Order: sequence, then C-alpha cells, then structure tokens
Amino acid sequence: MEKVQYHCEKCGHQHFVSDQFQATGGNFAKIFDVQNKKFITVSCARCGFTELYKANTNNGWNVLDFLMG
Repeated sequence: MEKVQYHCEKCGHQHFVSDQFQATGGNFAKIFDVQNKKFITVSCARCGFTELYKANTNNGWNVLDFLMG
C-alpha cells in the first residue's frame, strides 16, 4: 500500500492532526438526540486549516446511542 503524502492547501505544511466527531442529522435524530452522522477531520498542524470528510456509520452504534440517550 502506498503511503499518501499530506500537504496543506493553504500553507503547504506537511504535518496534520486528525480527529473525528458525530452530529445529529434530520428532525427525528434531533428530537431524540441521536448522533447519526460521523465525520473525520484533518487539520494542518501549522495554520489549522481543516478539511472535513463524511465517514460511514454503523447502524448498531446508532441504535446503542439512541438507547443510551
């Protein structure tokens, strides 16, 4: 597998920080506070420019999130 090189679109820096977060999507999810949208963030370590990518979610975890409240 070939390693992908990162470079910031704004400043050209080659180091990044990655994280993820979940958010609600749609009225039903908002009413029951179900976070059914998952995103991956890639942020430049120098300037902080951040790219956002939609990630696949697992329906089992969505149900568990609903039940746990």
